[in-house]
Amino acid sequence: MISTDFIKGVIVPIITPIDEDERIDEARLRRQVDFVIKGGLHGILAFGSNGEFYQLEEDEMRRGLQIMVDQAAGRVPVYFGIGAINTKKCCRLAKMAVENGAVGVSILQPMFLKPTEEELFQHFKAIAQAVPETPVLLYNNPGRVGYTMSANLVDRLAHEVENIVGMKDTSGDITQTEEFIRRTRDVNFKVFGGKDTLLYASLCHVAVGGVCTAGNFMPELIVDVYNKYMAGDLKGSLEAQFKLNPVRLSMDAASFPVAAKDMANLRGLDIGVPYRPNLPTPEGKALDNIRRTMKEAGLI
Repeated sequence: MISTDFIKGVIVPIITPIDEDERIDEARLRRQVDFVIKGGLHGILAFGSNGEFYQLEEDEMRRGLQIMVDQAAGRVPVYFGIGAINTKKCCRLAKMAVENGAVGVSILQPMFLKPTEEELFQHFKAIAQAVPETPVLLYNNPGRVGYTMSANLVDRLAHEVENIVGMKDTSGDITQTEEFIRRTRDVNFKVFGGKDTLLYASLCHVAVGGVCTAGNFMPELIVDVYNKYMAGDLKGSLEAQFKLNPVRLSMDAASFPVAAKDMANLRGLDIGVPYRPNLPTPEGKALDNIRRTMKEAGLI
């Protein structure tokens, strides 16, 4: 039986600092690991969407994961995000992640393709079977890949593949999140909300936590939503959510995933720039609004 008790709380899809040659900047990455842990987050997801996984070669992913695991030093679990399309490559990445200290892997449904439900089932099953002793989380992100995982698919994977033990749902559809939870609760399937602005709502539907971009630059605010909810302070948790939301929503006017690094830099974290072709948000209305909401929230 695979232990899943540690799979809960607010997990940050950590941003990936790079140098002028677009190599991972080790010193900055170590600082960012310390920042999110000291901010109270409960886990780190390496190379999620905001970690710009689609920009990195496998050797850089390995090096980055080794740095994160070393710097975390057991203080919080480190998960590894997989977003490749090809099943064989995903299996290779999963094995590499486990060999280099990841306690779990998160798998995005293949982008660009439009696979059938059976193709998706076999894809996720094969990856999970490549690391049979490791917890595997699904990652549903219809906004980025163009289609959603169905409740039927998640139900089947949760009940038929032993080490597929949870998921992150970034659909933003609270009914769908609720269905994922309702149909898998008999096997203690761990569902995380994937929208920072819906963390409180996800917890109300018995999600185990959230995978939240906000943890990169305002960990104290996103953790406050979770901690107050778990302590039974529902009013305080909702107020913390309302304090966070304007800051998080201000990101939408910038190009994805640039705003997370912009905001971290505004907080003095010296994260640097995104991978090209993305560029830092230029001076103007979008950046002015980001600054304004951060000031109103007491972040800068």
